[in-house]
Amino acid sequence: MQRTHSSGLDPSEVEDLRLRTREFIRGPVMDAEPRPGQALNLAVRRELGAAAKVAGVYAPHVAREYGGQGLAVEQWSGVFQEAGYSPIGPAVLNCMAPDEGNMHMLALLGTEQQKRDYLLPLAGGEATSCFAMSEPHPGAGSDPEALSTTAAPAVGGWIINGHKRFISGAMFAGFVIVMARTAATENAPAGATMFLVNMDTPGVTLGAPIHTMDRYLPGGHPHVEFDGVKVLGSAVLGEVGRAFAHAQLRLGPARLTHCMRWLGLARRAHDIAMDRTNTRNIFGSHISELGIAQDMIASSVIDIESSDAIIAKCAALLASDPKAGSALSSVAKVHCSEAVYRVIDRSLQLCGGDGVSDGLPLAQYLNEVRPFRIYDGSTETHKWAIARRATKSRRQSVEAGEPFLGSVRFYEGGR
Repeated sequence: MQRTHSSGLDPSEVEDLRLRTREFIRGPVMDAEPRPGQALNLAVRRELGAAAKVAGVYAPHVAREYGGQGLAVEQWSGVFQEAGYSPIGPAVLNCMAPDEGNMHMLALLGTEQQKRDYLLPLAGGEATSCFAMSEPHPGAGSDPEALSTTAAPAVGGWIINGHKRFISGAMFAGFVIVMARTAATENAPAGATMFLVNMDTPGVTLGAPIHTMDRYLPGGHPHVEFDGVKVLGSAVLGEVGRAFAHAQLRLGPARLTHCMRWLGLARRAHDIAMDRTNTRNIFGSHISELGIAQDMIASSVIDIESSDAIIAKCAALLASDPKAGSALSSVAKVHCSEAVYRVIDRSLQLCGGDGVSDGLPLAQYLNEVRPFRIYDGSTETHKWAIARRATKSRRQSVEAGEPFLGSVRFYEGGR
């Protein structure tokens, strides 16, 4: 397994990039935003992407050798939040899912040839991609072990068969990273393997679209079918049979970048609400001076700041201890997805009737962030995993000699 970590930028360079990103997003990008509920025009996206390259803010998470700005994982948050201040910002800056996560994984796992063929065009905005793991029931969803798509060895490569659904970005993707179950061999365990597959490969069929409440992700969430798809051995990304472990390299950071982007949008919603409550009068006072509104405003500030803090802690941990960071990313994902929704919902409430109209973008923002409580693992699935890890960790600590505090007699003894 190949891993290459960027050393990142100096703090002054990170802050400079954040400020330039802020200026670019709040200028030409916000000026080009479509009306609420409408998708970003691809020609406009390309035009703004070219402008972002000139401004030096394109692909902030990608190493400079591949055309990006060279931020390390622990430096992403401030810039990604600035990008997320506009719902189209991440797509324009080429740091939007699923491409962003696929770039990260290609940089860590890809061979030099795979980086030339897939990472370079992806990072440069010349190609788009998708990640195919979710399947129709009873296949893989919240439980990846239910993976039913298979890849069998063939002369010179592999043959892939399976049906995927909810494959974000697939409508416009040039290639897909497919998760498929593979049997044990002399050199690899039974498990799952990832394959790089061009979308125009014979046997790959773009299926029916899935119409969802979110609108801003380019490429939708359609079904994709693989019927006797033959790929070369060089299509394997990482190691055969090790895809579940490899996927954690993608899933941890990808969960966190979702948090960063959506937190940026929550800040935008909060600013909209603050501007309204500071200027609208009701019962003889500005709305912002009324106690019930102040409680909502304060609660939103608390949600924003606590989300920002847990993102920063998790990003630092992903850089120093990826396994622990991936575990904490579940906590961050649950907290941020719920907090971001609350902030935008309160902002809409504070704006009253205009909040639910398309005169303001808040209703669409709510539609955009609501699925995040399900995408990348539902809140309930993550809580189940978090609880299991917490229970196991405490049990191991007690077995290693930590005092057992669950006995009444521990306290009856006194001092």
